[in-house]
Amino acid sequence: MTNHNSPDFRQLAGPFDIIGDVHGCCGELVALLGRLGYRVAFAGEGAARRAIVDAPPGRTAVFVGDLVDRGPASPDVLRIVMALCEAGAGLCVPGNHDNKFMRWLEGRRVTHTHGLDRTVAQFERESTQYRADVLAFYEALPHHLCLDGGRLVVAHAGIKEHMIGHTGGAIREFCLYGDNAGVDAEGLPIRYNWAADYTGPATIVYGHTPVAAAEWLNNTVCIDTGCCFGNALSALRWPERDVVTVVAEQAHAARRRPLGLPPVRP
Repeated sequence: MTNHNSPDFRQLAGPFDIIGDVHGCCGELVALLGRLGYRVAFAGEGAARRAIVDAPPGRTAVFVGDLVDRGPASPDVLRIVMALCEAGAGLCVPGNHDNKFMRWLEGRRVTHTHGLDRTVAQFERESTQYRADVLAFYEALPHHLCLDGGRLVVAHAGIKEHMIGHTGGAIREFCLYGDNAGVDAEGLPIRYNWAADYTGPATIVYGHTPVAAAEWLNNTVCIDTGCCFGNALSALRWPERDVVTVVAEQAHAARRRPLGLPPVRP
């Protein structure tokens, strides 16, 4: 994923419904959108299958990325998100899982780990045209969003203050992966809590690191509440700052770490 699409959407004032990491959990996404006032239905079969989504007047759904992997229905999750975006009622940034899945869509060699095997199996049953549509959708996404006059920023794994509003390789990597320092003995990424040092005026909403409940720190909030691990799927309503949550229907993957923000970099 190498696009440098502009993150500048400051002219959009909302209100917004910012939704955490879905990871293929379509049932919970439909339920959460329902609680937020959206209506979702599916029509057609096979290559003709599509999502029909009605949004509440004036509201925009914003997705923090990691739409795919681990869960049972990544293709339908993407149908919903793409339908919202096409209708002008949705925005999205990519997550690290989306980035890896995009490389598979491009025909590049990737390891089918951390749930990608399930996504690939699901998409191998989809039409060539739909896979091409998903690839084009991903290619058009900015790696972070500046919204509401710059008062709100959305990035998958977070973003440092000096990066906001800019593009480039280092900014892309941080938005996708956060503050990482290699992998541990179990092959898991070593993550640090970038938000502990954040002092900027913009509110940053992000996901990537699963937490037990939406967690605020220094004008940032993590809304990945680990739906695919059996916890919950959450959304932050903006400017209300209310968190809306639906409990996960079931766990689709086992957590190898406890839910919670990572430690501060030593």
